[in-house]
Amino acid sequence: MSAEDFYSELPSFSDFSAAGALDDYRPVPDDWFVLAADIVRSGDAVAEGRYKDVNMIGAAVIAAVLNSVGRERVPFVFGGDGALLVVAAADLRNACEALAGVVDLARQVMELELRAAAIPVADLREKGGDIRLRKYQLSPGNHLAMILGDGLALADRILKDPAEVLPYSVNSGDATLPPLEGLSCRWEPLPSQNGHIVSLIIKPTGRKSLLKFMEGVAAELGFNPLTDDNRTRLAEGERLCFRFPPRGLGLEVRLTSANNLVRGWAKVLVECLAFVYGYATGRPVGPFDPKRYFKELGLNTDHRKIGDSLQLVLDLTPAQLEAMETYLTKAYEDGEVVYGLHVSSEALMTCFVQDIGKSQHVHFVDGADGGLSLAAAEFKKRRSALETRFKPSARASAAPVLGEMPGSSV
Repeated sequence: MSAEDFYSELPSFSDFSAAGALDDYRPVPDDWFVLAADIVRSGDAVAEGRYKDVNMIGAAVIAAVLNSVGRERVPFVFGGDGALLVVAAADLRNACEALAGVVDLARQVMELELRAAAIPVADLREKGGDIRLRKYQLSPGNHLAMILGDGLALADRILKDPAEVLPYSVNSGDATLPPLEGLSCRWEPLPSQNGHIVSLIIKPTGRKSLLKFMEGVAAELGFNPLTDDNRTRLAEGERLCFRFPPRGLGLEVRLTSANNLVRGWAKVLVECLAFVYGYATGRPVGPFDPKRYFKELGLNTDHRKIGDSLQLVLDLTPAQLEAMETYLTKAYEDGEVVYGLHVSSEALMTCFVQDIGKSQHVHFVDGADGGLSLAAAEFKKRRSALETRFKPSARASAAPVLGEMPGSSV
């Protein structure tokens, strides 16, 4: 396996419960880079009711880099108000140009400030972090990266430190429009069927492995989010609603066709009409096969992922939510876990469809009204509080987070 093709040649797995098999995570080559991007003051945008805009920019970061470098070459994690990607040295220039384009587009079109950085994996390792990953197959040809080692968390901290991020900053400069083909937001929000859409971030401190800890969560929920696929998928059945024209169409056109809005509107309206026909009749329209697409749609979402922590978007009853919160609070007070959660009545879905005829599409799912962004803010507060509660000597003697991964302790 060459360093440049590390991710594309990495074997994949398809049983999410195996994500906790730590020995199967592989270290990213030293000459790779973490691209980190997030919206500055995203909480203000959320308070203004603009979380869909924030989500769209986060997904745009991923779309731009993958369109520039190649979908099979780049591991990524969507974070709600931003994204983290890992790219080979050979792809860095193209990836940074695409990222700079999104920085400029976010400011010019959305009036949102996107900060971005390209941080060498070697530097993260020198600072005590690591980037180790596996490739999870959603469906044939569609993958998500599962990443451990605290390298992503460290990259995020560097990104938000004005002094420390300076050597790594990616600025818009003379940026050109980024390639955002395939990025769309045409589905209506996905309503909760059980009462609450919960965006949840969990990281055991090492006293229990991730799998063992989730057994306790499963006992409270009545199902295990790591193993019960049918209880965790959100983009299926009655939750899916498509209206014409989609309410998010203007946002999509402004981002993906900023240089020619008329042509952009004409293109998406034709696509939407074709989709409505296929949606209503079940008949294929060109490369769009509705039956195949809807079967794949439920599979190809990122409602479960690992980006240094386990991140879930779940539909829970009030009783399930209360029981889970009680369990997590007790585990946190006992120093067993760090967690953050946000509760909403619906989920948002942003899509990246590169080739619908070849079944190449992935869908980013997040809770509305702040979702993973607000859950992450709560998670960081609890992590900081837990770090102050335990002396360094006590932390050093504890097993690292998520099992036995060096460099992954709280």
